[in-house]
Amino acid sequence: MTDPTTIRIERPAPAVARVTLARPEVRNAFNEVVIAELTAAFRALDTDDSVRVIVLAADGSAFCAGADLNWMRRMSGYSRDENLADAGALAEMLRSIAACRKPTIARVQGDAYAGGMGLVAACDVAVAAEGVHFCLSEVKLGLIPATISPYVIRAMGAHAAQRYFLTAERFDAATASRIGTVHEAVAADQLDAKVQHFVEAFLAASPQALADCKRLLHDVGTQPVDAALVARTVAFIADSRASDDGRHGIASFLGKTRPHWAA
Repeated sequence: MTDPTTIRIERPAPAVARVTLARPEVRNAFNEVVIAELTAAFRALDTDDSVRVIVLAADGSAFCAGADLNWMRRMSGYSRDENLADAGALAEMLRSIAACRKPTIARVQGDAYAGGMGLVAACDVAVAAEGVHFCLSEVKLGLIPATISPYVIRAMGAHAAQRYFLTAERFDAATASRIGTVHEAVAADQLDAKVQHFVEAFLAASPQALADCKRLLHDVGTQPVDAALVARTVAFIADSRASDDGRHGIASFLGKTRPHWAA
């Protein structure tokens, strides 16, 4: 990929990549350039064998304010076909994060509104600083949170989504933690330590097992428990046991040695 202009990609530690939204002057709101650059970044990191964990972060006082106002003005004049293409690119950006085989952590240091909540929910783990606020503000603009809905509903649950999608109420990090929008809400000066806790947890696990576990969560999480699902989970564990990492991990455990992937 070409050098991005709206995000920063760094390697703060071995096996760890950090993707930072770098438009603090517009509260890291996204437009078509941000969408394209985030999509390219996560696709590239997904196939980079030297990367085992990805942290999504942001510069400035806000994590992401949703859609950029100038981008929204342009969209208001789009035809339906143009809007379909534009929304499709946004949906693909979110999918590139959610479908990434590497575990992803959202480091939420500031407010996340509208599409910004989609970025948070698309990550595997989200940690927010106390004082941060969240809002699904779309209905106030005559819109709906459609492309982010699969990820946000999965994170907060359908019952909470009924409230916050429809009321567009703002809620704080403590509430976000309680309803599942984020996994942890911590003091601002503890944010990096908590993110590092998850980084270390992921680095201690088998990369192949993590990738397979993410696929398991995707394939099993919303399905009814019927004979077909049971058969699929049986196949999952059989394949996992027979994999190189599975055999090595069991041998390491039984032999009381460290597996080769352990940090």
